[in-house]
Amino acid sequence: MSIGRIDLNLIKVFDAVHEDRNLLRAGKRLNLSQSAVSHALTRLREVVGDELFVRTAKGMVPTARAVAMADELRDALRRIEATLGVEPFDPGRSARRFVIAANDHLTAVMVAELSRLMMVEAPGIDLVIRPSTRLDLAEQIDVGRIDLAVGIFAQVPSRLSSRTLMTQGELIVMRKGHPAARRKLALQDLARYPLVTVSVGGQEEGAVGGFILERGLARQAEMFDRQALEEALSAVGAAPRYRATVPHSLAIPALLRGSDMLSIMPSSLARDLAAAGELLMRPPPYPSALSTFRAVWHSRNDHDPAHVWLQDCVARAADKVA
Repeated sequence: MSIGRIDLNLIKVFDAVHEDRNLLRAGKRLNLSQSAVSHALTRLREVVGDELFVRTAKGMVPTARAVAMADELRDALRRIEATLGVEPFDPGRSARRFVIAANDHLTAVMVAELSRLMMVEAPGIDLVIRPSTRLDLAEQIDVGRIDLAVGIFAQVPSRLSSRTLMTQGELIVMRKGHPAARRKLALQDLARYPLVTVSVGGQEEGAVGGFILERGLARQAEMFDRQALEEALSAVGAAPRYRATVPHSLAIPALLRGSDMLSIMPSSLARDLAAAGELLMRPPPYPSALSTFRAVWHSRNDHDPAHVWLQDCVARAADKVA
């Protein structure tokens, strides 16, 4: 195969189809018709000598050769674009699609604000939110299927970059009319009333100290400072009762409604739920650690103008809810 037969535009088409798994969506991103995308793939198949993608009911599935090529080609494209500056980024005219990984708490309180910002500054850009609780989060960032992940990370490997978004503490949430709502919350209340907590992975998923480690990226598995709670109660000869453990924070209001359970959660989510009118929030009667939320992305995107713009938008959205 001669390098002289390779048209850079063919590589861009390959990259778009590999990410979208769909000719129509890839064409929309590249401002090409579906037939033009199909024609480009045919030319690249002839050059490479491989089918590259197989059409199925679930979309265009890459062959083993395409999977092996994808990461290196995407990295090369980003380097060429950053070096030559051949594609200046104008958010107001762009039709790109960004994929962000976030849990349901951050989707509710931060991504909603991010969407409002993008509607004003970049009405043509599409935003896709995927769950950050998936066990292959680090791999998805590595292969480029996730542009940016937002959450609490205890460890970020050197191949990834990160940016601090906000730091916040915890609040305790209960239903209106809860017996403990008539006075200042005490440690004994946290021993007397059972808890509903959010956990997206325990020891069976490899969690250690409340964090799941995968490919060097350690993400938080629990939405509260378990150690601080248990140490505080142990000091008064008590222990918490974890009656309900759920994977989604947005299930909490329904679980608290009509029960005397309490829930410990990040302050931004507590304020958001309390604003709806059903729930009350109280400060915890013990010191708990502050949580730092960060955005994480692959370092190959450090100099991509579009990605830098996305990072800035996410940071501005976080500022509004911190």
